[in-house]
Amino acid sequence: MLNELLTELNSRMQKSVDGLASELATIRAGRATTALLDNIMVDYQGASVPLYGLATVSIPEANLILIQPWDRTSLRDIERAILTADIGLNPANDGNIIRVVIPPLSEERRKELVKLVSRKVEERRIAIRNIRRDGIEKLREMERNKEISEDELKNNAKRIDQLTEACVDRADGLGQSKEREIRGT
Repeated sequence: MLNELLTELNSRMQKSVDGLASELATIRAGRATTALLDNIMVDYQGASVPLYGLATVSIPEANLILIQPWDRTSLRDIERAILTADIGLNPANDGNIIRVVIPPLSEERRKELVKLVSRKVEERRIAIRNIRRDGIEKLREMERNKEISEDELKNNAKRIDQLTEACVDRADGLGQSKEREIRGT
């Protein structure tokens, strides 16, 4: 029972950290990456379709994304979806492919992105701490119901704290890495 609880808490905390990693990947840091387009949904023939379901996306240069749709009639829809996604990118459609040039970040924009990264990291830290709180509460409930002893409660609470600290440290590390990438250092 205790091992199941710890495994569940570990899994939930890891999912939170993994979610942060994928969120941070979608934040532009001055270099081209396909992750910038991960959340773009294209209105294609009346249905909302992920961009990757309509085209091949490649990075031929450090500041260029090429989008080659499988159906040329979807070019305008893809272009419109990128513009309305409000990610600060301007696609250029030449009739066959879409080129998205990644402009260099201004100092002001870098500061905004660093704040955004900090906010996302803090949200995940809070989520991890909430998972910790839920786990400790389940342990206390088990102790009240005489399923575990007071010593087992203390030992397992300590293990949950260690797990929490490790996951918070990973989230902080991801945030610091992304901030360095944004600042260009």
